[in-house]
Amino acid sequence: MSEQIRQIAERLKELRNIAGLSPEDLAAQLKIPVDTYKEYESGEVDIPVSFLYKVASMFNVELTALLTGEGPKLHTYSLVRAGKGVSIERRKEYKYQSLAYNFANKKAEPFLVTVEPEDESTEVRYNSHTGQEFNYVLEGRMKVIIDGHEVVLNEGDSLYFDSGINHAMRALDNKPAKFLAIII
Repeated sequence: MSEQIRQIAERLKELRNIAGLSPEDLAAQLKIPVDTYKEYESGEVDIPVSFLYKVASMFNVELTALLTGEGPKLHTYSLVRAGKGVSIERRKEYKYQSLAYNFANKKAEPFLVTVEPEDESTEVRYNSHTGQEFNYVLEGRMKVIIDGHEVVLNEGDSLYFDSGINHAMRALDNKPAKFLAIII
């Protein structure tokens, strides 16, 4: 796995230790299998952004601090130039770029997300996290599956949903799909 994932895993373990929790305790609180949690903390497997968002909320830390090791410092505004957001490469098929990583006490987490095309036979990977999510398609087309319902989004389409419900995205037409995701 990448060095970035190993560093995030170390910060995850440090937060757990500071809170005085065992891996079993934290896994139970996060409602995930202990083995899955231990894999995340090992730094040897991919850690979904939705999981990191949940952990950051649970420990009342900024997602940026968990991702980069540095807390956001800006309070008035945060400017992120094109292509300069903090890149978060979690899985081959998803690329996230945090667009407000340096703004403290955010009420929402905006990301530029690129979903790479996959073979249709590849199993869709679902995720869920507390809150709500807004997606606006900038380029390409994608299928969003929410609680068993499939919605196809084209450029300019948007979708707002309860992100606590299992959801997944898949690029269509064998081309990447790029969208703005705002997690609230």
